[in-house]
Amino acid sequence: MSLSFQRLARLSFALALCGLLSACGFQLRGNSSATALPESWRSLYLDTGNPNSEFSREVMARFSANGITWVEEREEAAFILQLGPENFSQRNLSLNREARAAEFELTMQTRFAVLQPDNTAVIEPSGASVVKQMENDPRNVVGKAEEIRILKGEMRTELAQQILRRIGFFAANAAAQQAG
Repeated sequence: MSLSFQRLARLSFALALCGLLSACGFQLRGNSSATALPESWRSLYLDTGNPNSEFSREVMARFSANGITWVEEREEAAFILQLGPENFSQRNLSLNREARAAEFELTMQTRFAVLQPDNTAVIEPSGASVVKQMENDPRNVVGKAEEIRILKGEMRTELAQQILRRIGFFAANAAAQQAG
């Protein structure tokens, strides 16, 4: 009797927890309907100078996770995503007592545009950027290098998501204008 009561209590607790999480607006990061592109935008060709770079692979992965099919031939695509290279920069924000950098500002930026197969611009070339700050421990050079490497990966992901959101909002607005 107590075993079935425990199961019932656990099930009730799990259902209550799910209800509370959904009621507070919690959702997992990643796929969301805000970045879902209309069906007419689901076939893209990536035009970039370095298709095997970490940034290009991240963009392709983020878009693929949101239902985009990447085509091999430019003529087969509904739209062409022109993607510039990632530009990473680092600057000192503050100095410590020994006149060494105490804080860094890390910036990653790129330019992108969306074209139709006839090279007509759908989204004019525009920039996207991500800025992060990090504290620096001058005595831990190896740790600093590893932290920068991790932050660069996070920044690539955020930059790819930013591009996806911008294209998604533009595509949704264009689809709404055609329907209305």
